[in-house]
Formats: sequence, C-alpha cells, structure tokens
Amino acid sequence: MEYTVQKLGHMAGVSTRTLRYYDQIGLLKPARMNSSGYRIYGQTEVNRLQQILFYRELGVGLENIQELLTAPSFDGKIALREHRTKLLEKRAQLDQLIANVDATLAQTEGSIPMTNEERFKGFKQTLIDDNEKKYGKEIRTKYGDTQINQTNQKIKDMTEAQYADVEQLEVAVHEALAKAISTGDPAGEFAQHAADLHRQWLSYFWNAYSKEAHAGVAQMYVDDERFTAYYDEKQPGVAAFLRDAILIYTAKK
Repeated sequence: MEYTVQKLGHMAGVSTRTLRYYDQIGLLKPARMNSSGYRIYGQTEVNRLQQILFYRELGVGLENIQELLTAPSFDGKIALREHRTKLLEKRAQLDQLIANVDATLAQTEGSIPMTNEERFKGFKQTLIDDNEKKYGKEIRTKYGDTQINQTNQKIKDMTEAQYADVEQLEVAVHEALAKAISTGDPAGEFAQHAADLHRQWLSYFWNAYSKEAHAGVAQMYVDDERFTAYYDEKQPGVAAFLRDAILIYTAKK
C-alpha cells in the first residue's frame, strides 16, 4: 500500500511539515514522486518511519538516528527488540512515578503514611535512567560495570537531605564557574573553589574519591561533545575552563 505525505502523517501522528523536513535532511525519503509532484511512501518507508519515531520517543537526536539507520550493521528486528526493552524500562519508570504520585496523594489525604525517602524514590530512579540513556555506554566502558552499579546504588540510597544537597551543589558549581571564568584564570581562587565544589558534588556519587578519576572526568567534559554542550550552554569555553581548573586542583591535592 502507498501513502501520500498527508495520509502517512495522519496515520503516524506526525505533521506533514515534519515528514518534509525528514525528506530534506535525507532521514526519510519518499519511495517516489508521482506525476503531480506529490511524495509517495511505500511499506519500506513506513517501517523506517516507525523506527525513527521509536528512537525519537527514546530521546535519540535526529543526527544519531540517521547514523543508526544507515549503519551497515543495522538490523530492523534487533532494533525492535531493543526498542521494546527500552520502552519497558521507561514504562517501569513511569509506573514508579505514578505510584509515587498516588502514594503522595493518599498520604496527603491521610490514607497512608509515607516516608520522605519514599517520596523521592521515583525521582532518583529517573536520574539514574537518564544518565544511563545519555552516557551509560561510555562511562561503563571507561569505569566498568561494578563502579557504575555502585554509583547507581548510592543514588538510590540517598536521603532527602542528600538529594537536596546534590542539587544545590550542582547549582553552586555553575554559579562559581560563571564567576571564575570572568577572571580567565583557572588557577585563581574562584576557579579552584569551583573545582572543590565539583569534587564535593562527585563525592555524592562515588564510593571513593581519587584525583586521577576526577581529572579523567574533567577531560571527558572536553572530549565528549555532549558534556561540552552541557557546560557551554550559556557561555562557550566553560567546559575547557573547568577541565583546566580541575587539573590544577588535582595536581595540588
């Protein structure tokens, strides 16, 4: 069966503008153009769109989707099994958050008691799942499954106060960096304070701090464009400045 861009968009729940954009960037080309100049899509394109939408639902960027779908090793059946696994994980996460909301409502209405630790269980799992989705492959390759699993367990075991401290420290690191980078001196007082705050922040996730690991993380912020984009979001060069400050900081410890 064949579909026009309007029919395919309606069936898949995406706009015709999106489908045209996918065509423009080469992500989803129509099977052919008819005599009237309309895009016509066949079953192959429908299957490819399904894969694209699965990846989008899992938070994968269009550029990465393009690389995945055009890789010689890509296998549609294997990809579908992987999608299913990821979606089940996402459903479990959502179920946990829904249960958290339901329990909080019940506690608010006086039906059941609820500890503060239980209130934050779903949010901590979300933090773990987000980190795994974004950086899991790289950090597990770099640091090993044992260390990453221990870190994840440490997050799960955080108390409400510790969870709040982590969030406050993350904000403090960015505030200190904004002040430090204006000096242009990664060895200066402000920059070294930012590096120390970063050490304190990391210590909530690591079982044991080491200057070598701290320096390795700092270098990863520059080597991995995703980390660089995170730190450079408001001002270019922040990731490299933080790396330099941490390298100086760890060399002195």
